Amino acid sequence: MAAGDDTLARVPTSINGFDRVALGGLPQGRCTLVTGTAGSGKTLFAVEFLARGRQRFGDPGVFVTFEEPPAEIRRNAASLGFDIAAWEAEGTWAFVDASADITEEGPTVGTYDFGALVARISHAVHRTGATRVSLDSLGAIFTRFPDKAVVRHELFRIATTLEGLGVTCVLTAERTDEYGSISRYDVEEFVLNNVIVLRNGLYQERRRRTVEIVKLRGAPHRTGEWLFTIDPQDGIVVIPLAFLPLDKGSVRHDRVSSGVPALDEMCGGGFFRDAVVLLSGPTGVGKTLTALSFMVAGVDAGERCLLYTFDETEEQLRRSIAGWGVNLAHMDASGLLTVVSEYPETSSLEDHFIRIRRAVEEFAPQRLVIDTLSALERIATSRALLDFVIALGAVLRPRGVTTLLTALPGPSYAGSGGPSIADQIASLTDGAILLRYVESPGHVGRAITVLQARGSAHDHRVRAVTIDHTGLHVGAPLKGVSNILAGYGSPLLDTRPWPAGTAEGTAQPEPHE
Repeated sequence: MAAGDDTLARVPTSINGFDRVALGGLPQGRCTLVTGTAGSGKTLFAVEFLARGRQRFGDPGVFVTFEEPPAEIRRNAASLGFDIAAWEAEGTWAFVDASADITEEGPTVGTYDFGALVARISHAVHRTGATRVSLDSLGAIFTRFPDKAVVRHELFRIATTLEGLGVTCVLTAERTDEYGSISRYDVEEFVLNNVIVLRNGLYQERRRRTVEIVKLRGAPHRTGEWLFTIDPQDGIVVIPLAFLPLDKGSVRHDRVSSGVPALDEMCGGGFFRDAVVLLSGPTGVGKTLTALSFMVAGVDAGERCLLYTFDETEEQLRRSIAGWGVNLAHMDASGLLTVVSEYPETSSLEDHFIRIRRAVEEFAPQRLVIDTLSALERIATSRALLDFVIALGAVLRPRGVTTLLTALPGPSYAGSGGPSIADQIASLTDGAILLRYVESPGHVGRAITVLQARGSAHDHRVRAVTIDHTGLHVGAPLKGVSNILAGYGSPLLDTRPWPAGTAEGTAQPEPHE
């Protein structure tokens, strides 16, 4: 802290995404209460606070456990790559095992000797030079005290002692329900300066984890609930990651082909290299085929391509690819294409995001397709899907990954009561393309239009689309088509194309508005 600067110094937790919510970490030299119901992630938070501090900054730590034996904590932490035993051997990690005390005393209700415990913690802090301390969990001993006044007094006593040692401390405690009292005894949150709530609520028959910073006294922080997940490799991961700073140097001006030459022309020469493009249309209109054409163009250009499908199995997708005349064997032999097929219901939205992000980091694709976002609406709210798209953009744009998202039409296109995601995320993308059915007497055809191509001139006309055994083809502009934004069964009043040489019939894109 600079001289004269009374801003609280922070201790980064390095828990994935959390410090962006806390705007830098936990206040240094203070105690923070982390409360939640069973299975909400309290113990993991306490372990990660110490382990990531030791791993990333070399900070020694002391872990005080009241329930779980140290051997169990070492074993569970090892799965996240934390070698606690090695840190103990070098003297930068120490356990204060109070679980044995409680077990030996059995169910007897009575006072607990906090004086002895504080002495043990102080000794461990001095021995290791610890700057971080975690206590997990206070509820194991508070059940022994007869009333709230005693709990309040003892909690104040231990918090004062820890802050007197100059350590930054995390204390965990249980609560009985997700949206009731913050703590079991209704006093813990008043004694401590900082309170974090972890929730693991049931929403539409699925668990949904959130973290909320209720208070960090004297320290600004983001408010509200933020989604998080517990990943087997990364531990706690807070989403959204939309707080990632934009990489001002990552804006790309070069273009890539969509795989459909006429669509490239409509977009002013293809997609920008770092663009996120939304392709919306009703079922069967050609979204997946357009996405595959985008992939084929990438492989032909020697680019790594990652295709995520949430609507069909990989075998079904490969059958469709073969039916459209695509040389699948060539794409497989190139090693440039990775196909991942999952049903949305197999995981939470947060877990899907983590897996996509990991695949992007490991495979380093230059093109990504997600087909289709609308399938994810079955497991998540519209707000959560918006966070998902924002977070994806923050991961993909700085890497220069050209991304094509497919979705069913949104409500403003399809009328009230229709699917919603396409309409809501359109403003978050760099391009928006509509594929639609158009109806003429005795025939249902297809049409395409570019609704948005941010930063680029583009063709505003509605053009005919045909699909045959060689793929998707964009034809001449349609004359007389109306209600293209309606999505389904819009009438085509005049099937004649615009005459060549007229403003509507020209192949040149119109100037960008």
